[in-house]
Formats: sequence, C-alpha cells, structure tokens
Amino acid sequence: MRSRLSHTVANLVWHMWLNRLRLVQRRTVRCPTFLGSFCFVALLVSPIAWWCRFGESFLCLTKRQPAEILVVEGWIGRAGVRAAAAEFERGSYRYVVTTGGLTDAKGWIEPGWSYARGAADELLRLGVRQDRIIVAPAADAKSQRTYNSAVAARRALDSFEIRPPALNVFTLGPHARRSRLVYAKVEAPGTKVGVISWVPSIDKAGPWWRSSDRAKALLTETACYMYEALLDSGRGFNPAVGSASSVAAQHFSLMANAAKLK
Repeated sequence: MRSRLSHTVANLVWHMWLNRLRLVQRRTVRCPTFLGSFCFVALLVSPIAWWCRFGESFLCLTKRQPAEILVVEGWIGRAGVRAAAAEFERGSYRYVVTTGGLTDAKGWIEPGWSYARGAADELLRLGVRQDRIIVAPAADAKSQRTYNSAVAARRALDSFEIRPPALNVFTLGPHARRSRLVYAKVEAPGTKVGVISWVPSIDKAGPWWRSSDRAKALLTETACYMYEALLDSGRGFNPAVGSASSVAAQHFSLMANAAKLK
C-alpha cells in the first residue's frame, strides 16, 4: 500500500516537472466576429474619411473680431495682400501690421528681402495711408516662422504703445486656424484674436485632392495644427526677440518710400 502511494506521488511530481518544461501550450484565442471587425475598421476609417471631406474647410477658419488692428502675413503674396487691403478698407481698422521674415520668391517675384516690407510697399501702392501701416519684420528662421511673426507683430504694437483689445490675422487658407492659435498664445491675455482665411479663386474651383499644392498644404497644416493644439508647444511672448528700435527704423523707412511714391 505504501509503495503504491509512493509510486503515485512520484508520478505526480514527475508529470508536474514535465508540465513546467513544455515548450508550447494550448490556449483559447478570441477573434472578432464579422460585425466586430466591421465596427473596428469603421472606428478607424471614419475620422480619416471625415477629415478628407471637411479637413480643409475646418482649417480654413474665418472668425473676425471687432478689431482696429489687422495683421497681414506677408508671405501670402501680392494677390493675398491685395485682398488684405480690401479687407482693411471694408473694416473699421485703424492700423494694418505687416509681418514676415525673408522672402523665398513664393508669391513674390524677388527673393531675399522682407515679406513684411514687401507687403507694406504693396499696401502703399494700393492706396493705404502710410500712417496706417506698421512694419513688423520677423527674425529670419527655417522653423517657427508663424511664431516669430506673431512676436514681431506684438513688439511692433508695443513699440508704438498700442495695446489693442482685439486684432484680426489675415492669412492664407488652411494656415488660418494654426495662425490664430499661435497669435493667441503670443498676444497679451486681454487681447482677443480673430482670423481671416484668404483662399485664392483658383482653389475654390474643385476639391483639394485635385491639386498637389493644396494636398501638401492640408497634410502639413494638419500635422502642425495637431502639434500646436494637442501637444501645446507652450510658446508665449519672448521680449528678447526683436527690438523696438528696429521696428521704428522699418516704419520710418517705409514713410520715406511712401514719399518717393507720391
């Protein structure tokens, strides 16, 4: 009797060791049903499909504030500046601020000079009074150009002791929503920021996927806006960027050019 019990215990221990040394084992795997697979795919595809249909219009935000200051991003080109001049004349604006770094000939014929200065000269040629134009040249940079333009605009207004309760930013198409977000971070807490999205007439003719430039702009602005909105770059006004003296020098140089145009 004892020998049988000992043998049974020995077999039990031996089987336990064998179970521990097994290289594979059987497990139950749960797979989604057809309905479950459909719901999972729909959950992934639906946001992408919505963005492909409405993403461009979402980014091309136009939301005006009752403001006396209109900020024009000079890189939008001469056609965009002409549209900004019309906006300035229609609205009850007191000043127009032109911003931007160095040109790369996109939207302008001549590369290598200030977008802010070029936009200001174009506004002068369009009949905007010189005492209504403030030039805000931004620091030349390969990245964070919208941020640098926003900082330059605020410094320009501060240099003339202008602290507006609201301002509107005039920019190009899908860049509008991100511009509004960046300017809102840079401007003083009490300043409301509106935005006006200018869309060239040629871009209104068809859907964005028929234009490589519009497709590239949509993809780029989608990524940049998500970074700015979700990850929150935390960029605010940096008083070390630019100087009031450089803004004033640009302003007086613009007045000299205006005198030559007369």
